[in-house]
Amino acid sequence: MEQGKISQETLVITPRTNIWQALKSAILGTEADYTQIGLKKAIFLLAVPMILELVMESTFAVVDIYFVGKLGASAVAAVGLTETYMFLLYSIAMGLSMGVTAIVARRIGEKNKKAAETTAKQAILLTVLLSLPFALAGIFFAKDLLALMGADAWSLEHGSKYTQWMLGGNVVIMLLFVINAIYRGAGDASIAMVVLWVANIINIVLDPILIFGWGPIPAMGIQGAAVATNIGRGTGVVIQLWVLAKGGKHIRAKITQMYFDAGIMLHIIKTSLGGVGQMIIAMTSWIFLMRILSDIGSETVAGATIAIRIMMFTTMPAWGLSNAAATLVGQNLGAERPDRAESSVWKIGVYNMIFLVLVSVAFFLFNDSLIRIFTQDEAVVAVGSTWLRILSYSFFVYGWWMVSVQAFNGAGDTKTPTKINVVFFWLIQIPLSYFLAIMLDWGYKGVFWGVFFSETSVGLFTLWLFSKGNWKKHKV
Repeated sequence: MEQGKISQETLVITPRTNIWQALKSAILGTEADYTQIGLKKAIFLLAVPMILELVMESTFAVVDIYFVGKLGASAVAAVGLTETYMFLLYSIAMGLSMGVTAIVARRIGEKNKKAAETTAKQAILLTVLLSLPFALAGIFFAKDLLALMGADAWSLEHGSKYTQWMLGGNVVIMLLFVINAIYRGAGDASIAMVVLWVANIINIVLDPILIFGWGPIPAMGIQGAAVATNIGRGTGVVIQLWVLAKGGKHIRAKITQMYFDAGIMLHIIKTSLGGVGQMIIAMTSWIFLMRILSDIGSETVAGATIAIRIMMFTTMPAWGLSNAAATLVGQNLGAERPDRAESSVWKIGVYNMIFLVLVSVAFFLFNDSLIRIFTQDEAVVAVGSTWLRILSYSFFVYGWWMVSVQAFNGAGDTKTPTKINVVFFWLIQIPLSYFLAIMLDWGYKGVFWGVFFSETSVGLFTLWLFSKGNWKKHKV
C-alpha cells in the first residue's frame, strides 16, 4: 500500500483496528483513495453503505404496499397499474445511473475532479429534461393511462390521483437515482446511503398519517401514499443537492453554476443506453413470465410474487457488493490499474458466492416456512416454496453474474450485458419457459426450471466473457 498518497484522515484498517471503527468510517464516509488502499479495505468501505442503502429501499417497498393494502384490492391494483408506467421510468433512471456512475468513477480515478463535477451537473440537467414528458403525461392523462391498463371504476376515480402525483412528481425519483449514482461513482457511498435512509424514513412515517389521517390532517386515501413518496424523495433530493454544492469527501458541484453542454449530455446518453436496455429487457422479461404464470392460475402468480420478493430482499447484500465492484472497476481503470480492477471483481465474486450459498441453504431447507410468513394458502405456499427450492440450485452462479455485469457497467461497457440479456432472457428464457410450462404441460414448474436454466447459463457465459478482459480497453 502506498501510504504516502493517503491523507492522515484516511482510515487504515489493521489487525488492531476495531471493527466498529471500521464500520463507523464506512457509514460516515472516508477520504480514502480507492485506487491505492488495500482491496479488502476498499470493498468494505464501499459495500457497507451500499448494502444498507438497498436494505432500506426494499424495506420501504414492503411497508408502502402494507399500508395501501388496507384500502382494499382496488387500491393495490391502482398502485400496481401505475407501477407499470413507473417501471419505464425506473429503467431510464437506473440505466442513466449506470452510465453516470461509470463516467464519474473513471474521471475520479484519473484524478480529474473538474471533469467529474461537470459530468455531475450535466447528468442532473439531463435527468430533469427526461422527466418532463412523463410529468406532463401523468398530470393531464392519468385517467386515460389507467384506463389503457384496464383499471376498474374505483381505480379510475380515486387511483388516478395517485397516478397524477407519482408521474407528475417523477423528477424527484429520477434525481434521487441519478445523484446517488454520482456519489457512488465518486466513492461517496455513505452519502448515498444517508440520503436514501432519510427519504424513506420520512416516507414511511408520512404514509399512515396521510393515507388514514391524523389529528388535524385529513385522510387522503391512496393519494396520501403518493404525496408521502414525493415529500420523502423530494426531501432526499434537497439534501443531495445541498451536500453536492457543499462538497462531499470526493466530489463537489455547485448547482448555481449550472450550464447546458450538449456534448457531455450526448456522451452520458451514449454511455447509458446499454444500461437502459438492460433494465427494459429485465422488466419486460418478467412481465412475459408473469403472463405465462397467469394462464396457469392466480395462486401461481401469488406464489411467484411472494417468492420473488423474498429473493429480492435476501439478495440486497449481494447487490450492494456488486455495486461496489462497479465503482472499483471504474476508478481503477481511470487510474490505469486494470489488473487491480479485475482483482476487485474476483474478490467480490468470491464474497458474493459465499453469501449466496448460505442463502441457498436457507431456501432449500426452509422454503415452505419462508412462504408461510406471507400466506397460509396451501396452493400459494406450494408454488412459492417450489420456486425458492429451484432458485437455491443456481444462486452461487447468480452471485457471479451480478458482479461480472456490474464490472462491465463500471467499465462503461453497458452494451455488452444488454446484448447478452437479449439472447438469454428474450430468446432463451421466455420461449423455454413457455415450452416447458405449456407445451410439455409442466405447469409453473416449467417456468421455474426455464428461469433456472437461462439464468445459470447467462451467469456462466457473462463470467467467461469477463475473464476474456476486453472490458479493460473500453473508453469512457
